[in-house]
Amino acid sequence: MVTTLDDTKRAAIGEKLADLKALQNLIISNDQKLIDACPDEDVRKRLQNMLEDDQKNLGIIETVIVQYGIQAEPSAATKIFIPQFEKMMSGDEFTYYQKLMQHELMKHGQAMSGIIIHKAAQKVGADIEVAIGPLNTVNFEGRAHQEQLKGMLELVGVREMTGKDADQGLWARVQDGVAALSGVFGSIATQNSDKQDMNIQTLIRLDHNKTNTIFTEIGATKDPQKLQEYFGQLYKDLLVHAQAEEEVVYPRIRSFYGDDNTQELYDEQAQMKQMLDEIKAMDPTNADEFRSKIKDLMEAVGDHIRQEESTMFSAIDNNCSDEQKEQMATEFKAAKSKLQQEMAA
Repeated sequence: MVTTLDDTKRAAIGEKLADLKALQNLIISNDQKLIDACPDEDVRKRLQNMLEDDQKNLGIIETVIVQYGIQAEPSAATKIFIPQFEKMMSGDEFTYYQKLMQHELMKHGQAMSGIIIHKAAQKVGADIEVAIGPLNTVNFEGRAHQEQLKGMLELVGVREMTGKDADQGLWARVQDGVAALSGVFGSIATQNSDKQDMNIQTLIRLDHNKTNTIFTEIGATKDPQKLQEYFGQLYKDLLVHAQAEEEVVYPRIRSFYGDDNTQELYDEQAQMKQMLDEIKAMDPTNADEFRSKIKDLMEAVGDHIRQEESTMFSAIDNNCSDEQKEQMATEFKAAKSKLQQEMAA
């Protein structure tokens, strides 16, 4: 039988994502502190724009964690760092310039963490890259914020030391550079990622894409250890996805999708759960037989996905308002998060 559904490398990425979320909350809190204490109207306005970006990006990080499928606690180091940083930023020992500099350093650390997560995903599994794709926007905006903060630091630092305004050379160049980057990348990335958790079809399709990627990974290896790793993630992802749909989506669509069609979705997922448990009881060292059973599962899941993405999605579009689809997405994400936490416990 499959000896474990957990993998240390995936758990490590899960912890890093939990760090990312905890530090993003800290950044948001610190944005507000800097805004409240800001001596310059122009700097305050730009910090307010950053706060709005950071609040949106927290939602993206939360969505990524749910799509990744592993709920973890932040690292011990992060738990120690956060209260120390909050104390430092709340005290009077540091000037505004020094606090702004610490904020820029944290933005840098956050951007590097996002890059490291992506690099680790490339070594662990393509399905992880699919799940964490929206982090690209968070990383991009974090780096853009760094550039803006450099300009703010120049302005605030010179003013603290001399009482006069700095020449605007660096500040102007920073603003021009950020505007140019935003024109090329920002609008597309932000508009797409901003709505990752706003549409139920989008969230379900993200799950389907990740599932299909894991099936591809399984089909490409005969290594028992990799087979066990991929199946462990597939098992958890499919169970959580199915349960969340049965709690949130299927009861909502029955009235307009029809009793027979909706019951068919329930029945298909019941069959899928049975197949998952049968595969879980198998020995993955018998790679050929293991992969053969996975192929049967893939075909059953593929049929289910095609029905959902064609007739079910169309029925939702025809019978639900944008607000209803957004509410369903919020409830679906919350249900998945709760189930993942229960599974981790």
